[in-house]
Amino acid sequence: MTETGVIALFQTLQLDERSPTPLYLQLKHRLQALLDRGLLAAGEAMPGERDLARSIGISRVTVRRAINELVSEGLLVQRQGSGTFIAPRIEQPLSLLTGFSDDMRGRGLTPGAVWIERVATLSTPEEAMALNLSPGSKVLRLARIRTADGQPMALERATIPAALLARPEAVGDSLYAALRAHGVQPARALQRLRAELATAEAAELLGLAAGSPVLAIERRGFDTEGRPIEFTRSLYRADRYDFVAELRTEINGR
Repeated sequence: MTETGVIALFQTLQLDERSPTPLYLQLKHRLQALLDRGLLAAGEAMPGERDLARSIGISRVTVRRAINELVSEGLLVQRQGSGTFIAPRIEQPLSLLTGFSDDMRGRGLTPGAVWIERVATLSTPEEAMALNLSPGSKVLRLARIRTADGQPMALERATIPAALLARPEAVGDSLYAALRAHGVQPARALQRLRAELATAEAAELLGLAAGSPVLAIERRGFDTEGRPIEFTRSLYRADRYDFVAELRTEINGR
């Protein structure tokens, strides 16, 4: 959409000066609605504050405050000397097994991680069952915030058998890269997805408001010989990540 078209779209926004909700929050919520409906495309440039203020009929201070709120939540990005842009929304095919880092690089984004926990410990009964280990076996437990271009995307907690890696510090940005470097090839995975509301702790780590929707994903990964190598639970920001599945009809109408 051209800048003229974007401004025309914003001119349709109706803010209520009599409402107890501050104007900047009204504008923020209406911009979020436009993003959710796909009317503003990822990577698209936002008009300048002056043009937005004039088109909507409010002050530049109000526009700036709404924009800053959306930037802090990762829905908009500001590039020095270039302006403000719609943040990219990630689509992940469910049929393709990739690590987070490889997936982000393939989309031209820089993956990163903020470590929360990286330890060698004893497995819980649930971890032992998921990884087909004896109760109390030694595992590596890895918890981190996954980022793309510095923006938090997911909270990931992974457990792997300690026999696969000598120490937890062997994992850098990519768990799969570390496994491959030690001769372990991820081959397939089973994933379970469900919608949840972020707890106060998870929301703070992901830069969300408490109770925001997230995608909860549980993954069990296997190597080429069918051995369990990974038990991971992740919370993805629902406002930044879509999971896409391609569906086909059966041959001959069966």
